[in-house]
Amino acid sequence: MAPRILNGSTELKAAIGEHLGYSDWMEITQERVNQFAEATGDHQWIHIDVERAKKESPFGGPIAHGYLTLSLAPVLLPQVVITTGFSMGVNYGCNKVRFMSPVPVGAKLRMSATVLNVDDIAGGVQTTYQLTFETEGATKPSCVAEVIFRAYQ
Repeated sequence: MAPRILNGSTELKAAIGEHLGYSDWMEITQERVNQFAEATGDHQWIHIDVERAKKESPFGGPIAHGYLTLSLAPVLLPQVVITTGFSMGVNYGCNKVRFMSPVPVGAKLRMSATVLNVDDIAGGVQTTYQLTFETEGATKPSCVAEVIFRAYQ
C-alpha cells in the first residue's frame, strides 16, 4: 500500500483523529536483535542466547528488545505517511510508551499510525502520532507509543 501524503500543516491538522494505515510486515531476525544488542549494550540472554532462551524463557525462544521495536518507527512510518511542505523534521520524543506483548525472533511486525494532535510551534508544527506495533498472529499489540515529531517550514 502506498503511503498517505500529507502536505503542510493544513493537511496534517485535517488528519487529526485519522488512522492513516499500516506499514508492510517486517521480519525480526536474530541478526537484527544481535546488532541492536551491540549498539545499545543490552546483551540480556532473553534476546541473544538462542539456546538458553529456548530452554529457560517463558517466551519459548529469543525476543526482540522493546526499544528495538520502538526504534523501527523511522523505518516503518514513511511506509504509512509522508509529510511534505517542510524543510526539515526532528524526533521530539514520546509521551507514553508501552510494550504489551513480546516480539519473538522470526516473527513479522508491522506498524500503524494515527494522528492524535497537531500544534503550531515557532517556525512549524508539532505532530503527535499514536504508533501501534503489531506482531503477526498476536492477540495484543507489541508496542503502543505516542511519539512527537516537529516539522519546520
